[in-house]
Amino acid sequence: MNLEATVKYHFPKTANFEGMPPATKSDALTGTDQMAAMGMVQSIAPMGFSAFMGKVGVSKNDAERAVTLLTEYALQTCDKVAALRKLDSDIKPAVVQTLATYAYLDYCRAASSKKPCECCKGEGFIAGEVFTMKSHMPFVAQDVMRTAIKWGAKGIIPSEYEVRREIREQVRVLCKECNGKGTLSTACSDCRGRGEAVDREETKRQGVPVKCKCKRCNSRGFERILSTDVHRAVCQITDAITLDTWKKSVKPFYDGLSTKLEIEEEWANSALNKVTQ
Repeated sequence: MNLEATVKYHFPKTANFEGMPPATKSDALTGTDQMAAMGMVQSIAPMGFSAFMGKVGVSKNDAERAVTLLTEYALQTCDKVAALRKLDSDIKPAVVQTLATYAYLDYCRAASSKKPCECCKGEGFIAGEVFTMKSHMPFVAQDVMRTAIKWGAKGIIPSEYEVRREIREQVRVLCKECNGKGTLSTACSDCRGRGEAVDREETKRQGVPVKCKCKRCNSRGFERILSTDVHRAVCQITDAITLDTWKKSVKPFYDGLSTKLEIEEEWANSALNKVTQ
């Protein structure tokens, strides 16, 4: 049994776990055994199990626990990076927690994930300026019109007596970037989440569609969180980490946090397989 198979127990078709099909073997695990196995794995590999459960959307508490555990791990190892070691004691936890949070968000990304639209800040609408033409007829002109109509004058055009002015107004305009949805897909724009793209040069040379690994996303199928966005978030806490320092030392440490989550997930998956054998 692997971690992906545990998702169905958290979103069952029936509320009763014992309402599963009867076991065909005498040594087959029941629903209660599966729950006990997951509890054991949660104690053996808490970070990997909580990270996976939070990623698949089982519980927000699992996601928060995974970020907390990753933050504790990062605080224990961050002194290896000189830029983080030199931070003040009251600033370092906030910076490390920010790195852990972004590392977990990057770990949870997939081709089917959504991200808030940066253009409209997730609202679906943006503020836009619209120029409209307003017109009105002064009171003096209105009196002239009424008198002319009363006397039976002909050939009078009311629009000639109107006063026109152009007014600039602030209105809510539909965001063109997300088409009013407020979110954008994280799928790669080249391969559209497939991990493979058409090699145009080889396709043109051979005359048939030739696919290759997508170079834009490195065959992941989705876009990772930009490291510049993480650095921008860190700069809101402290300005002690410059862009050059970020690229040379802090960014490798941040990438290592995402790798740590993947390693912990594999360890949790291996532990679950061993427990349920």
